[in-house]
Amino acid sequence: MSLRLLLPPEGVADLLATWPDEPRVYERGRTEVDEAMSLDVFTELIDTGCVPPDEVAVVKAGPASRTAFLTNGRTDPAKLRRLADQGYTIRLGNMQRWLPFFRRLSQSIKEETGYSNYASAFLTPEGEQGLLHHWDQQMGVIVQVAGTKTWQLWKPPIEAPMREWGESFRVWREDFIPEWEAAGPDLTIELNTGQTLLLPRGWVHNPHALHHDEPSLHLTFAIKERTPLWLAEQLLARAIEQPEFRRVVLPGELEESVLADQLSETTRALVAFLTELDMKAMAGLVRKAAVTDLEYTT
Repeated sequence: MSLRLLLPPEGVADLLATWPDEPRVYERGRTEVDEAMSLDVFTELIDTGCVPPDEVAVVKAGPASRTAFLTNGRTDPAKLRRLADQGYTIRLGNMQRWLPFFRRLSQSIKEETGYSNYASAFLTPEGEQGLLHHWDQQMGVIVQVAGTKTWQLWKPPIEAPMREWGESFRVWREDFIPEWEAAGPDLTIELNTGQTLLLPRGWVHNPHALHHDEPSLHLTFAIKERTPLWLAEQLLARAIEQPEFRRVVLPGELEESVLADQLSETTRALVAFLTELDMKAMAGLVRKAAVTDLEYTT
């Protein structure tokens, strides 16, 4: 199991070698992924309610709801089916947490790339739309399993958003959508069954099935690329082993009048600490962290 289940060989090579910063579409064909979360499997999950309630969301051209399908805190299959029949997109999140196939696939991708990742599935009824315009903080590998989905795309308004920095809902302006719609998309992709879209972080997307006469099922593998900030955090994490970094900073030392001196002193101590680190030993520790972490860090 690896990226080869999501992309053809040339797509895997592109991703690992260059990490594209513009959207690309590949002919994937069918793989085990299409069987693991087929339209029939997704429908059965809706009709049995066998999905952890925290991993379900429903959305119809607006904000998502995480409660409309619940009864006594549990996923209610009758409510979920009714919402699907009313045109709501059903999203099943974090499949790597509760489906063994996707857990194994997620770990394989992590070992292949060193990047944390998670997988979600979206079923949008024909002629409907779930999420509206937004951008994400990580590379999206979009695997179209059934039907067709239209992806209207705009170039990133913010360079390299990550974590909370530059999240679309945090910096949102009411004039964003009118401006984008007036200008028209920079790219429109009709993603068909058997195709995969690489969607780099920061690209605005407005996905929908408004003009299609069959339901769309796609899987999104969010791959949270590592950054120099993440590497720096791994190095700094070792500082806790040194007593001088565990000492108390007194309340008076946090007064603004003397705080600059405290920051300068800490900076000098950090530089000295980092200079003395055994980087070959650290490489092994950082690599282990990259392929074993359970949270989605960049």
